[in-house]
Amino acid sequence: MLAPLSLGFALPLVWLVLSSVMTNAEINRFPPALWPSGIDLGGYDYVLGNAMFPRWFANSSIVAVTAVLSNLLLGSLGGYAFARMRFAGSRLLLGLMLATMVIPFQLTMIPTFLVMKRLGLIDTLGALIVPSLVTPFAVFLFRQFFLALPRELEEAAWIDGCSRLRVLYSVVLPLARPALATVAVLTFLTTWNDLTWPLIAINHDTQYTLQLGLTTFQGQHHNRWSAIMAGNVITVLPVLVAFLFAQKTFIQSLTSSGLKG
Repeated sequence: MLAPLSLGFALPLVWLVLSSVMTNAEINRFPPALWPSGIDLGGYDYVLGNAMFPRWFANSSIVAVTAVLSNLLLGSLGGYAFARMRFAGSRLLLGLMLATMVIPFQLTMIPTFLVMKRLGLIDTLGALIVPSLVTPFAVFLFRQFFLALPRELEEAAWIDGCSRLRVLYSVVLPLARPALATVAVLTFLTTWNDLTWPLIAINHDTQYTLQLGLTTFQGQHHNRWSAIMAGNVITVLPVLVAFLFAQKTFIQSLTSSGLKG
């Protein structure tokens, strides 16, 4: 049952890869060619020969990697605080934080833009990085995972004289690799695939992310389908690699951290 369903989801990706090595004539043929007559890398040469495409790839990499690292650091700190520390207003603060997860982006778009403008970050990569430094979902996922860990391990470390911070980084985080992988993958996917916010915050093409640059590229080269398909393959490839690399720990985290309140 799952095999046909998986095949159905994979077909568009397979068609994308095959189309990227077809000629424009093969792609535009009707009925369309289901298999390339030969491997034509002209689309990849055209895309990679575009002076801005490597720059867009680098911009997306900088934003995504920075967001991943900051969410792992700040998200784990926040999640541990909510899971293990009781302080005045902690439950209220947790509730307010979780409430922000259901607020549509359209409502926060203008305030976020005004804040970035006040900070002088509009039309820079900083405007894309700062709003993604830590997300409520990362904090929540870490909290749920930490709640499932036995306290006895931490108590033993405290008896040995470890501080809370030392316990977190020496005892808790090594056990939280599934949560770390899940937050890393989801943060990478979100920032790498984001188009709406870069479209609002970035004006100059040298600061475009790959998604924004590819959208512009498609509009300017709408008749070069092989190049467009090649650009999409290059864009999707890091996402597939990131998920396949962390697939096992990703699934393990979703099944082990979920429902404890």
